[in-house]
Amino acid sequence: MNGFPDKPIKLTPALKDYIWGGMRLKDLYGRDNGGNRIAESWELSVHENGMSETEFGRLGDLLDAHPEAVFPEGGKLPVLIKYIDALDKLSVQVHPSDEFAREHEGDNGKTEMWYIMGAKEGAGIYCGFKRNTCREEFMKAVQDCTVAELLNFIPVKAGDCFLIPAGTVHAIGAGCLICEVQQNSNVTYRVYDYDRRDSKGNARELHVDKAAQVINFSEFGDCTNSGEYASIASGGRIRKLTECEYFKCRELELNGKFEETAGNSFRAVNVLEGSGKISGEKFASGDSFFVPCGTTYALEGKCKAIITEGAENK
Repeated sequence: MNGFPDKPIKLTPALKDYIWGGMRLKDLYGRDNGGNRIAESWELSVHENGMSETEFGRLGDLLDAHPEAVFPEGGKLPVLIKYIDALDKLSVQVHPSDEFAREHEGDNGKTEMWYIMGAKEGAGIYCGFKRNTCREEFMKAVQDCTVAELLNFIPVKAGDCFLIPAGTVHAIGAGCLICEVQQNSNVTYRVYDYDRRDSKGNARELHVDKAAQVINFSEFGDCTNSGEYASIASGGRIRKLTECEYFKCRELELNGKFEETAGNSFRAVNVLEGSGKISGEKFASGDSFFVPCGTTYALEGKCKAIITEGAENK
């Protein structure tokens, strides 16, 4: 590719300190946020609120100059990938569709996938409603601080995966460690935050009116559609995690070698566990890479990784 590195590019994440975060990402991957909590580590991001860095400069600047590194015909990077450490529970929230977000926020909507990297005993997530409800019932529950009683609670364990379309009210429970693959967006409408206060004693902003305009009030239906594991001839196995109109994700459990060409889209490789080499360069647990479209790359070693690509040029 003319002027763009023809190899996997290692990424340096942007780190976020939110009131519900913990320190597991420091313990697991050596992330350093100056002693502060690391609620989120934005591993692959071109968003202005937290951009990944590379040895060649900011990832967003590189891809603006070389959109053909994203898709063969060019295009914008459609995803943002982060690790989330929920020491405490996150707010009950919802993300809007593209249409609503672009009109009201000047940003993309947000469909996302949660891959459970780890979970403490009893940990779980909230996804959608237990049953069909309506705006009036929802607004009353907000006033009564009983929103969680309407929501569908799912106990989780390492390896579980959930696709959460825009409009699905949701919350991550305390004790969850998650790899999130989402649209390139930072729009969140908080519905309920347990009357928590920040370090200055202030309650965090809620966005109930906007949330009520975008929430899907139907009973939750799981559309993740994960696949079965398939063996890799040279060692290990791979499976589809989920696929939507913005991205496709696979889980790779490698004990040998895996090679492919990123012919139709970029690839993002997030190494959750293990070590080895990617196209001849060493990697360790926690490392993340951007693989340019058109590049053939190879992983060798023993590891678990999430491989993400764009489903279509959005």
